[in-house]
Amino acid sequence: MRRAVIPNLTRACRPYGVIENVVTDLAHRGQDWGRAVLSHALSEAWRRNCYKVMLPTGRKDEATLRFYGHVGFDRQDKQALVAKPPAWPVSPPER
Repeated sequence: MRRAVIPNLTRACRPYGVIENVVTDLAHRGQDWGRAVLSHALSEAWRRNCYKVMLPTGRKDEATLRFYGHVGFDRQDKQALVAKPPAWPVSPPER
């Protein structure tokens, strides 16, 4: 899992958090490790005065989305739009 606290100019300059790449090994699923790690990350974000934490995911399966909801994420709150660079190889930018 990767997490970051991002400085912000709105919301009284309070930062926000981002959590990505959440993966629990198959052998350890269902043992509350994922919930414990995400709960700790959220606690750390609140301790650092973040006004929100986002967890973007490409997963569509209901079990995963329900899991994130149980930890405290609201999938109805916002929608993320993602832009990716053109396919490689791409010429290096001119200087």
